[in-house]
Amino acid sequence: MAQQLGDYLSAAFPTHMTASADGKALAWVLNDKGERNVFYAKAPAYEAQQLTQYRGDQGIDLGPLVFSPDGSTLLVVRGNPKNSSGYAANPAQLQENTQKKIHVVQLQTGKSREFSLGASPVFSPDGKQVAFLQGGEVYLKALSDSSGQTGKPLFIARGTSSNLAFSPDGSYLAFVSARTDHSFVGLWNFAKKSLHFPEASLDHDSYPAWSPDGTQLAYLRVPNILNHLPFTSLTEANPWSIRVLQLATLEAKEVWRADQGDGSVMVDDLPASSERLWWTPDGQLVFPWEKNNWMQLYAVNPKTKQVKHLTAGEGQVEWVQTSYTKKDLLVTHNIGNIDRRQVSLLDLSTLEMRLLSNPESISWAPVAVEKGWACFESNWNQPGWPTLHLSGSSKKLAEARFPKEFPKTFSKPEAITLTAKDGYKTSAQLFLPPNYDPKKKYPAVIFMHGGSRRQMLLGYNYGLYYSHTYGAQQYFASQGYIALTLNYRSGIGYGMDFREEKNFGAGGASEVQDVLAAADYLAARSDVDAGRIAPWGGSYGGYLTAHALTQAPEKFHVGVDIHGVHNWNNDIPVFASWYAPEKFPEMADLAFRSSPMARVENWKDPVLLIHGDDDRNVLFSESVELAEVLRKQGVEVEQLVFPDEVHAFLLHQNWVKAFEATFRFIAKHSSEK
Repeated sequence: MAQQLGDYLSAAFPTHMTASADGKALAWVLNDKGERNVFYAKAPAYEAQQLTQYRGDQGIDLGPLVFSPDGSTLLVVRGNPKNSSGYAANPAQLQENTQKKIHVVQLQTGKSREFSLGASPVFSPDGKQVAFLQGGEVYLKALSDSSGQTGKPLFIARGTSSNLAFSPDGSYLAFVSARTDHSFVGLWNFAKKSLHFPEASLDHDSYPAWSPDGTQLAYLRVPNILNHLPFTSLTEANPWSIRVLQLATLEAKEVWRADQGDGSVMVDDLPASSERLWWTPDGQLVFPWEKNNWMQLYAVNPKTKQVKHLTAGEGQVEWVQTSYTKKDLLVTHNIGNIDRRQVSLLDLSTLEMRLLSNPESISWAPVAVEKGWACFESNWNQPGWPTLHLSGSSKKLAEARFPKEFPKTFSKPEAITLTAKDGYKTSAQLFLPPNYDPKKKYPAVIFMHGGSRRQMLLGYNYGLYYSHTYGAQQYFASQGYIALTLNYRSGIGYGMDFREEKNFGAGGASEVQDVLAAADYLAARSDVDAGRIAPWGGSYGGYLTAHALTQAPEKFHVGVDIHGVHNWNNDIPVFASWYAPEKFPEMADLAFRSSPMARVENWKDPVLLIHGDDDRNVLFSESVELAEVLRKQGVEVEQLVFPDEVHAFLLHQNWVKAFEATFRFIAKHSSEK
């Protein structure tokens, strides 16, 4: 039977890998074509058990998962965030409240109960209490409380709270209180029932980290950056620093400060971990810094101020996970393997790093277990799957759940380099049809990821969105297309200079030149029909598709724009509430000239617009307005709208519908050429 596009998306996607405090059990989530459930495996056999029994493609997110300190209980967060109108996403139109709720699962019996509305739960060190967030406020509730009621906030405070962290003895709760242009690290004293902000500042204080003995609290101090337009280059700012608070005196001192210039900016999403500071057994602090063009790890001795670089080589550190022993860090990176992700172990005693994962695989979300480690792994013909590594051998967890219908026909992508007309070099991956004939002329597609802080890899991606788009590109290749996936400037994975290219995004849209370079590369190939090249992408990739069809309609014949930005001045306020175009006329003028709408009169090629109308990242009106303008110009516009769907689709069926519609639309116009 011929493979369908949905078959390339049919494997369950794993998320939220976590380990128990003793390293003898694992839990994770499998999203099986939209049916999300929690799985559990314990030593020594690590046979996977399904803990929850949610049925169907309901569009309700699941995770994170939190083990109790004694490993007997698992907290499970299920539900969707609210939009600005207070509406929790509900694309399946379920007749129930879909907002985030915390559930308690007793691992010995498998019994589950609803604990409370809320998210981001954290156990107290003795496991008897759970702190969590709801509506930006902090709540505390006994684990034994089976009422299901949320109760009252633990304390009354202005601001939006986050980053909850109990002191090792449970006497304090540290947290971050965000206040728009500054934030404080706060301390709640349980014995005195008192709230303190020991070192309030004009800056953004965040990521509190307790020393192992609980006598010190380290945190970051990041100066505010006034009126910096999102989606424009940022390579220098007032330097950020690390501070350490002595709990006995509630006095803090700076122990390290970034240099001026490179590395002075603390990048928001690198690493993508919930922590940014890690104590070593001898009292040093490990932290991420982008001093050498790459976000990598360093250690500072707070007493001597001596700094050591821990992760040499070209590549970025993206995630850092503490092991259950607290003696190691598990580091996910692409150092020395730029188009994949690798896992290494950083010994906190010796500060030496050792590669754990197979260099031919893409590995991420590692956790340490007794006698080994686990992670998710993928490669060019296998999507991500939970994998256990013990004593030199590996084992796929819950392997029986892998779909039998999963395709066997794949194109192994080739890494290539492209050069734009301005001389800028970018990376791409090329997929050739399985029965490739160099004498034929094939239609071609160019896929652009979103973000733009993303990177497509030489295999199934570690994010669900881009795991699915990788599968869609494989399907295009299987149907006789030459498929190119572009890692354009301003994406991650290739260093700060690449990510922060000075004229990208709303500061000049220089990355459009990389899209045109990809089109020129394909058109120059003897095996490509230059009259049948189609761009497609989502979010930032939709933005670049629209740019391609306005800046060089002669290079393309059709395009698919999935929830793309078309006028920066409309969408930037979603990310920066301070930005009002009329107050910043020079910014607004450049932002508009960097938008597809600035050249929309050049648009001639047919386009398919796909959008969910509860999108919280890109305004739905971006597609509404573009359709109106294009129709007036006589451009063929097709549409696919998902009611109540968000930016990264919650319903699996909507992913399949979107990509099937993408293929059909491009194939229809390719056959007409």
